[in-house]
Amino acid sequence: MLVLPMYVALGAPSVALPVIGRALAVPFGATAWILAAWSLTSALAMPVAGRLLARWSPFQVLVAGVAALAAGSALAGAGPTLSVVIVGRLIGGAGAGATVIAVFAAATALPRRQRIRALGIIAAASATASGCGTLLGGAVTAWLGWRAVLAIPVLALPLLLAALPSRRALTQSGSGARNGSTGRLDIVGAAVLSVLAGSLITLLQAHSVGLPTPVTLVVAAAGALAAVGLWWRVRSTPDGFVPRRVIASRGFLAAGLIGGTVFAGYYGVLFRAPSLIEQATGGGPLEAGVLLVPAAACSVATGRLVGTLTDRFTGWRVSAGLAALTVVGVLVVAVFTGPIPLVVGAALTVCGFAGAQAVLVSLAPDLVAADDRDIAQGLLNFMNALGGGIGPATVAGLSGIVTVPVALAALAALPLAGLVLALTQRPTADRHPAPDATPGSPL
Repeated sequence: MLVLPMYVALGAPSVALPVIGRALAVPFGATAWILAAWSLTSALAMPVAGRLLARWSPFQVLVAGVAALAAGSALAGAGPTLSVVIVGRLIGGAGAGATVIAVFAAATALPRRQRIRALGIIAAASATASGCGTLLGGAVTAWLGWRAVLAIPVLALPLLLAALPSRRALTQSGSGARNGSTGRLDIVGAAVLSVLAGSLITLLQAHSVGLPTPVTLVVAAAGALAAVGLWWRVRSTPDGFVPRRVIASRGFLAAGLIGGTVFAGYYGVLFRAPSLIEQATGGGPLEAGVLLVPAAACSVATGRLVGTLTDRFTGWRVSAGLAALTVVGVLVVAVFTGPIPLVVGAALTVCGFAGAQAVLVSLAPDLVAADDRDIAQGLLNFMNALGGGIGPATVAGLSGIVTVPVALAALAALPLAGLVLALTQRPTADRHPAPDATPGSPL
């Protein structure tokens, strides 16, 4: 249940963005930062949380994450300007990322068959919350205003009480005693990765937010330097924030890139679909939220199907199919203008998002050594969530240069690249331990 506020925090504001833009007197494209900021810090917090699991129990990470999630959301809901709202979303996103990693740490400690089932449930719940968040966001916007929508994740605080009976299990599933990875946190590695990710998101939206050319050049230079710094850090510090042995594991980077491209497609559609539905129907946020409910419902079926599919096919083949669904969904939203095709397209991207999350997160522990499981989960979820920030940023940035359909068609190139990458992975890289094997144990 504790992952629900994170995904509601992405789905709910998406239908309120037109209202927020008018209330704060900013262009619609600039409001993409409300989604992108959350995804960005959520992505960056995930590998940090993965490292903290070597020192803290999942429950301790969970408490810290929920506290930041609630505090940031309260600030965003009270923010008088877009800048303050974005700061609040940055803080809340960081807390959301830590919360998700803590929950995943408990799920991935299960044997493989139970793991994929648990992750399927989490994926279905998260996709449903993200999609149904549009309905919740529309209703809250209509009745209480957009500020209440941004403050919804504060409800994670009472939900934390529901996790108290499971505190012992969450404490025992921590990996600090298991892997002994209790060295210092690589601050330099974390910093260069943060600058690289932030620069990428900023450059994609530079045109939509009217970023001056000198500032854009500075951001580009910072991103280039961060890329070089990250390359150097990985080579010079093998056990740093981005361990070389993890990213060099066969199939690991491919899994992260596939997930990131699918997330980009889904969140890009989530950013634009509500406003397109409002234009097609002449309605408001509530009507758009209601129409998107069937799309969210598709995640429930997807979450249940992924376990069956991965028993019959390799994770790479299932991921390829999910990426293909996402490509088709994005193109449907780009080409058609009626409310029904828009909902169908959104539903296809929901299926891709929910399925890819369960399949790839379950696959990651089998691609790395057992001692690196939590670190790998943090890095994989970082790439997934970063893709979730790149999607809205891409659509918003291109919409100021080309038409919206063309921007969405360009977005489809990302999950298409993920599809090609999934098809090129060898099935032998998708290792399947015996049902009773410990995740990451030798085969």
